[in-house]
Amino acid sequence: MDELLDRAVSMRARGEPFVMATVVWSSGLSSGKQGSRAIISADGRMEGWLGGACAAPTLVRTAREVLSEGRARLVVLGPDHGLAGGDREGVRTVPMACDSEGTMEVYLEPVFPPPHLVVVGNSPAAGALTAMARALGWRTSVVDDGGRRDDHHPDDRVFLTLDLDEVGVDRQTMVVVATQGHYDEEALSAALATGARYVGLVASRKRSGAVEEYLRERGIGEADLARVRAPAGLDLGRVGHREMAVSILAELVALRSVTPRVSESADAGAASAPAEGSRVGSSEVTDPVCGMMVITSQARFRVEHRGRRYWFCAAGCETSFRRDPDRYASAGE
Repeated sequence: MDELLDRAVSMRARGEPFVMATVVWSSGLSSGKQGSRAIISADGRMEGWLGGACAAPTLVRTAREVLSEGRARLVVLGPDHGLAGGDREGVRTVPMACDSEGTMEVYLEPVFPPPHLVVVGNSPAAGALTAMARALGWRTSVVDDGGRRDDHHPDDRVFLTLDLDEVGVDRQTMVVVATQGHYDEEALSAALATGARYVGLVASRKRSGAVEEYLRERGIGEADLARVRAPAGLDLGRVGHREMAVSILAELVALRSVTPRVSESADAGAASAPAEGSRVGSSEVTDPVCGMMVITSQARFRVEHRGRRYWFCAAGCETSFRRDPDRYASAGE
């Protein structure tokens, strides 16, 4: 268990979203026991133990949904006669027609890395914004024309020429340019060259227009310029740098609340769709016998029948199919 928790801490520190899955209740002959845990990453990898082969694919699929929605969910798995509570909000019941007679409840909790805010500049506004973001528990990196500092090495400044990749800008990163006139143009150009989720400029409306026009004349396209939030933050009128930092953070918090927490990286590990079978997802099919989800790249049981391939969650389902293939093949089409 300690290794699993260490792994969770390590993934969060690296900025990897994941789901912590815990068996909170079990009954009967269930291979997943109360307290069993696993980590399910955005690409569908599972580390730890939750239960048998029938349960795992369904839990992986539901975990991806949990990451996409950003909300926890309780999954109840078991035979039809052992399921209850499917009408409760946030609860999903999954009938299992496999050999197992046990029932278990698994709590899937999404864990997201703290937001990453990159502040470009060494102005009072940059300092106030960085301090307030850190107070919220956000990861912050500060870049200026003389170097970089971040939460891990606050006293280590390394000279660079606004290479924002050095601080790990990705699709979830928010970049705020706050040089306050010293090198806004260069900084904004560097920010737009990244895939940052948000690019804001701390400047007056007049100054913002002048910066954008400068970049436009030097070949920055309209689509890129449209990404710029200028002036950054909510419109509070003429305020000091601390109030300005509050207005920017309010805008960033609002942005995070209305957009998905996980980008297309959640599907990065999905295999290509299978050529045969009843498809459910990019690498998932339905077991024609029990109806459970099966991840084809991990399936150990499969049968070729009349030129088509069928996958099964367990040996019992494969055996049933082989005994009467036409019955199950027609049901899966």
